[in-house]
Amino acid sequence: MGLSLDGLASGLDTAALIKSLMQVEAIPQNILKNKVKSTQTMVSALQSLNTKVADLATLAKKLAKPDSLQLFTTSSSSDGVKATAGAGASPGSLDVTVTKLAQSQIHVSGPVTEWASSGFTIKAADGTETAIVANSNSLDDVIKAVNASDAGVKAVKVATGDGKFRVQFSATETGAKNAFTVLNQDGTNAPLTEIRGAQDAELTLWAGTGAEQVVSSATNTFASLLPGVDVTVSKTSTDPATVSVARDTKATSDAASELVTSLNDLFKFIAANSAVTSGAGGATSAKIFTGDSTARDVKKLVMDAVVLPIDGKSPSEIGISITKDGKLEFNAEKFAKVLAEDPARIESVVQTVASRVSTVTSNLSDKYDGAITSRIKGQESMVSRLDAQVLDWDRRLATREATLKRTYSALEVQLSKLNSQQSYMSSQLSSLNTGAQGQ
Repeated sequence: MGLSLDGLASGLDTAALIKSLMQVEAIPQNILKNKVKSTQTMVSALQSLNTKVADLATLAKKLAKPDSLQLFTTSSSSDGVKATAGAGASPGSLDVTVTKLAQSQIHVSGPVTEWASSGFTIKAADGTETAIVANSNSLDDVIKAVNASDAGVKAVKVATGDGKFRVQFSATETGAKNAFTVLNQDGTNAPLTEIRGAQDAELTLWAGTGAEQVVSSATNTFASLLPGVDVTVSKTSTDPATVSVARDTKATSDAASELVTSLNDLFKFIAANSAVTSGAGGATSAKIFTGDSTARDVKKLVMDAVVLPIDGKSPSEIGISITKDGKLEFNAEKFAKVLAEDPARIESVVQTVASRVSTVTSNLSDKYDGAITSRIKGQESMVSRLDAQVLDWDRRLATREATLKRTYSALEVQLSKLNSQQSYMSSQLSSLNTGAQGQ
């Protein structure tokens, strides 16, 4: 530990003096530190911008799909009939009468303590045979072998008393095509009682007319009974049920409105971070994106993707327009009117706008070579370079401070020596004067 000689000889506060000198020496480093801080703020702002643009790209890509606005509602006059509409659906209605429900086959054996043999066959309705080979003819081994097979049949034993059990064989799926037969080793039918036969669900269309038609399904769901519409039944009835499909205008309008809201959210973020405010005395304060070309380009490219004409017509004709203050506006009433008159036009315009927005935002936010991503990488590289310069200044300042301490310490030592010499000389002169007076 060095000896501190602060002001012992000179009377100066050399520690404070060195500290002041070092503050002057550190000005360039402080400028670098401020630059690091502002660049890191820019990186954070660009990352937030990139997230918003990427989220918008995801939403727009979803809305740009051909079936994105194929939105329909369904209704049924019977609680035993339910319809679900998907892509490809169209408005319309149909009367259906549920005459049968789909069911799986169930057979059960008589009371037994063991199976007739350890090997037998399960034959499917299409003639496919699955050999069942159990480790023994015990009921547990037989049931285990059945359940482990690919026969499409499950087995379980049910206690009947007196140490006996009845074995229940059940098809794993409904429908006539999933019927089965259990055969003994000699090919004869096993002695089983049918509890429930395999059966398809059946619907009668246009019942009681010359066009009456019966349709069947292995399950209780009739896939694509109408284009893009699945019908599921849960109970039979002698009365027809009316299934109706209508365009879901609210969901379609909400989808377009959500896109406009997301766009405005992006524009609001850019505007808020580009604002210039005035303070006391006329001083102004600028946000991080003020004058930034990247943020400016993002807004222009995205806005152009929305408002540029489609087939010579402005999107404002369907209710998507730009206001005088640079925001987008969604007119739900105008949108609904055009949707009712020409749904194909609505789909075309919205999907075109969404496709253009998706392309622009995807290119801007691409995680490898997007414009915003590239800018972020550039700013991060700048932070790394500036951090290296700050560290270099740390070493430089440490060396300079050590030099100043050595210099001032040496000066104090020299001053101390001179002071000692001065004291000695003064003492000698004083002695000479005293001697001279004595003579």
